[in-house]
Amino acid sequence: MNFSNPTVVVFVVYIIAMLGIGFYAYFSTKNLDDYILGGRSLGSFVTALSAGASDMSGWLLMGLPGAIYLSGLSESWIAIGLIIGAWLNWYLVAGRLRVHTEVQNNALTLPDYFTGRFDDQKKILRVTSALIILIFFAIYCASGMVAGARLFETLFHLPYGTALWLGAFATIGYVCIGGFLAISWTDTFQAGLMIFALLLLPIVTYMSLGIGAEEFTALIETARPHAYDFASNLSFVAILSAAAWGLGYFGQPHILVRFMAADSVKSIPNARRIGMAWMILCLGGAVGSGFIGIAYFQQHPELAAAVSANPETVFMELTKILFNPWVVGVILAAILSAVMSTLSCQLLVCSSALTEDLYKGLIRKNASQKELVWIGRAMVLAVAMLALALAQNPDSKVLGLVSYAWAGFGAAFGPLIIMSLFWKRMTLNGALVGMVVGALTVIVWKNLFADTGIYEIIPGFFFALISIVVVSLLGKAPNATVTSRFEQADEIYTREMN
Repeated sequence: MNFSNPTVVVFVVYIIAMLGIGFYAYFSTKNLDDYILGGRSLGSFVTALSAGASDMSGWLLMGLPGAIYLSGLSESWIAIGLIIGAWLNWYLVAGRLRVHTEVQNNALTLPDYFTGRFDDQKKILRVTSALIILIFFAIYCASGMVAGARLFETLFHLPYGTALWLGAFATIGYVCIGGFLAISWTDTFQAGLMIFALLLLPIVTYMSLGIGAEEFTALIETARPHAYDFASNLSFVAILSAAAWGLGYFGQPHILVRFMAADSVKSIPNARRIGMAWMILCLGGAVGSGFIGIAYFQQHPELAAAVSANPETVFMELTKILFNPWVVGVILAAILSAVMSTLSCQLLVCSSALTEDLYKGLIRKNASQKELVWIGRAMVLAVAMLALALAQNPDSKVLGLVSYAWAGFGAAFGPLIIMSLFWKRMTLNGALVGMVVGALTVIVWKNLFADTGIYEIIPGFFFALISIVVVSLLGKAPNATVTSRFEQADEIYTREMN
């Protein structure tokens, strides 16, 4: 690693700055509530950008541009589905979840919320949901580790194993030290870096071609004859499966926790406007980078070796070719930002499940706040080590790992979250069966029915939804305590939003 290289200098300064924010947040973290949810103190701006940054992982600057580069605009159905799903999540879930979790004994985690919402005295929902979080987040965190390793591998020409450890260390450090506040503050900064890079690169790439619209179209169609075709011989099932990524938003713990941490339900509408504007611009930049990259490497085939070997490096390769080393450092730091922002939140959510829902909930009910915070930090390390083990395969594809974990959470928790916020007749057994059916359907479908071409979130989500309704209606109605708390939260939400 050459520390006289401007790109390396910028990168190192960036990582030190993130660790510095972690240390600053350390002194604002007094108890487990601070470590897990930041004391519910996030304003609309930080809520919006931290939710967006934690959502858009390395997939945004690696997986999506790579898919567009390889197949053209037909891959943008994923982005379209995500925009629709994200808006519905902000509109339907965000405000209600903020209120309901506070009414339900100030729940700090999703398993904690499920326990209070359904008066789960035996804590079966807490344990089951915590285990689902650990299983799928281990896979999701591994995708972040792979993306970070690819970045360090490309930038510093390091062996994959060394790059994997370096990328992981950069994130693990500030999560362990500063917890939720460190993550939220760094995410806000990282979101700015990401949108800067995603808007700048496609513009500069197009300008570097030095051609008009007709010549550009000719380059694209020569390289990818069907690149402009949104269907591109895709079946209805293929388009539906791509757009169905949007269903996943309703069940992503690392995004939902941002809604729970907002300072007030009144902050949500403004946060939604900020968050959606940021998301649309970023997704447009990612699609544009991959698409314009087709024309660039068709015009310069002598530079296309790395991208031909791995299309997911198209954003990085264009950056290194077109910018001076100082700017390269800033833009590639944006890729690390995307990786770190999502990975950090995922590690903390896993840590929260282990600490709040398993350790405190089942083992040490009277543990002190100081003890719980330190257990939380230890759990971050433990989950990170598991994710590192899963990420050891250098042939792992970021998009493939993300799609599996995204489907798992979307099917297991999405229908459960929606129904728990809108239907007071929902029962504990309905919640449990729906959650298990959603998770198991994703696993079974992925392993046995993948050749159908149907994205596993579709059967998982709808089987879970049907299970919740059927089991709830067949069972005894919830007791008065459960329904009264639901009605209280509903009244607060209606009053605050009017």
